[in-house]
Amino acid sequence: MRETFIILLTAALLSAQNPQSSPEPKAPPKFSVTTQLVTVGLTVKDKDGKPLERLQIGDFTVSEDGKKQKLASADYQQLDNSLLAALPETKPEAGKKPAEAAPVAAPTAAVQPAEVKYKDRRLLILYFDMTAMPLEDQLRAQESALKFVRTEMTSADTVSVMSFTSQLKLLQDFSTDRDLIVTAINSLIAGEGSDLNTTADDPSVSGAAYTADDTEFNIFNADRKLVALQSAIKSLGKLPEKKGLMYFSSGFTKSGLDNEAQMRATTNAAIRYNVALFPVDCRGLSAKAIGGDSSKPPASAAVALNNAGNAALSQLQASQETLHTLAVDTGGKELINTNDLAAGIVQAQKEISDYYILTYVSTNAALDGSFRRIKVELSSNTHKGAHLDYRAGYFAGKEFKQFTAADRESRLQEALLLGDPITDLPLQLELNYFRLAQDRYFVPLEAKIPGSEIDLAKHGDMESARLDFVGQVTDSKGKVVKQVRDNLEVKLTGVTAAELASKNLAYDSGFELEPGTYTVKFLARENVTGKIGTFETKLIIPDMAAEKAWLPISSVVLSGQIESQGAAVAAASQDKKTIADHPLIRDGKKIVPSVTRTFRRDQTLYVYLEAFEPDAPKPLQTTVSFYRGKTKVFEAPMELSKEAFKAQAKVQPIELSIPLSTLEPGRYTCQVSVIDAQSQKVAFWRAPMAVLQ
Repeated sequence: MRETFIILLTAALLSAQNPQSSPEPKAPPKFSVTTQLVTVGLTVKDKDGKPLERLQIGDFTVSEDGKKQKLASADYQQLDNSLLAALPETKPEAGKKPAEAAPVAAPTAAVQPAEVKYKDRRLLILYFDMTAMPLEDQLRAQESALKFVRTEMTSADTVSVMSFTSQLKLLQDFSTDRDLIVTAINSLIAGEGSDLNTTADDPSVSGAAYTADDTEFNIFNADRKLVALQSAIKSLGKLPEKKGLMYFSSGFTKSGLDNEAQMRATTNAAIRYNVALFPVDCRGLSAKAIGGDSSKPPASAAVALNNAGNAALSQLQASQETLHTLAVDTGGKELINTNDLAAGIVQAQKEISDYYILTYVSTNAALDGSFRRIKVELSSNTHKGAHLDYRAGYFAGKEFKQFTAADRESRLQEALLLGDPITDLPLQLELNYFRLAQDRYFVPLEAKIPGSEIDLAKHGDMESARLDFVGQVTDSKGKVVKQVRDNLEVKLTGVTAAELASKNLAYDSGFELEPGTYTVKFLARENVTGKIGTFETKLIIPDMAAEKAWLPISSVVLSGQIESQGAAVAAASQDKKTIADHPLIRDGKKIVPSVTRTFRRDQTLYVYLEAFEPDAPKPLQTTVSFYRGKTKVFEAPMELSKEAFKAQAKVQPIELSIPLSTLEPGRYTCQVSVIDAQSQKVAFWRAPMAVLQ
């Protein structure tokens, strides 16, 4: 099969962006590092599980990539676990406002190890993900945190409080003052973040901080929560001490839109910066489904009821799976299915026992961004059977501007294969599929990068950005079946360059696949600072020829714009056959997939899909419905163009445009229903979307 690609680069308006507030262009981060001081948090226990105390610097041997390193220090952290006296309950003073929370900014450069600031302290972070909790769970989380501070804190505990709503905020820096900690917890606003509250004049819509805003780019999926959590973890990287982060949420389920690479990037950041995650499911004890769990057949005739209960149980388990992954992969533990939420914090307390902090100056001074593997051993055989727990290694700093062309190409290919995904550059991806023949499908790929994240290089009166793209598709056996490698240079002048921060850059590609299960991994890199974004997801191409029970349909594309191909900021060579096969390109115009499914009320929503019929066009009944919760708030029929029916491929295109002014701002579930009245076959498609002011 001949492999073909179409590649476009377009500038698309950012749906939630205020065009009058463009962030100042950011200068490339600067590094001034002469040595690389490395810190290693180390727990040493004997064969009976008891901490080994008071080991000296000469008791340890440390190597990096197989080369022995000279230890500079080995500090023993001894934690005092005696309980503090109970703190009396006090109500917040009427009219007294808490101190203004500080936004948490992710580091722009590699975090360098610092001196031990909190000697013999246990560092605990209470992190409230308000976007992942309904009102009642927010109140339960707040109450359990207050209970811990008042009755369970020990002499060694030093506590910080963070929250994530439309922004990631530091409510209280590390402190032993329980009154300050209680004030910070009480400053949480019940109901905040539990629903869409972004408006056009909201300063968080500036797009300047992807990790903390509520814009088009991250309004929905689990990535938004994981990116914010990763930013919080990175902000703790300057502290070499062991840290336990209590993640309060009601669980969240990853969907097909989510980036699997982001989960690994978040957990790897926690390992790198010595942070163990302790997720707390604030829903508390959850009842099982009626009629038993899904592993047992229904015991009564109420099959429908049992199926609904089992579906609810499956949804609950799926929402807890991410919490389990965060805990297991970072050395923490999750607390689920219990009403004693404060016990989760106590559990983290017990997990962080006495430990050592080792420091050394690496003999490898190269700033090449490579992973350095660490190995720690006890120098003598005095403590046979001892268990040592520490991080596996670290990533060196790098200065991208000093890389040669060969280095840059090599690093990009290495990043594609790297087990630790790089997510410095925000990147979203949408994959669709449309049938070309019985065993052949066209897969359009649409990637979006916020223009505010692109650094420009200035050449006289011209500013330019060079972007590299690399990706691969592997089948279920891990074999690479498709690859893409491209680089584009976007040249901008005057007002166009100034407006880049308020736009998205969209990259469009396409390729053909057979039915099957695939993994798609895609990377983008901007070449001023070398920031890389990684997106990885599963792609299932169904075998529609074998489908008997349901009406076969393609992916459903939601779009907020149709633009001319000539509007591209930059374009690569385009294969004429591929353009002819591309279902979203017709008569020189292209339907641009939304990717993030976030729209403004002044836009028109374009819905496009294809139904695959064995014969001539039939009277397909098609509607698009919008739900708020379980309530249907709007429904529109779709028009079928019989002239557009492709007889050779037996394809019926279905398209509709809906003015979004008919919908109030908020979150919706969009449902597309297609019914073949003649064969009585149906097809349904559902996805979340949002409408902003």
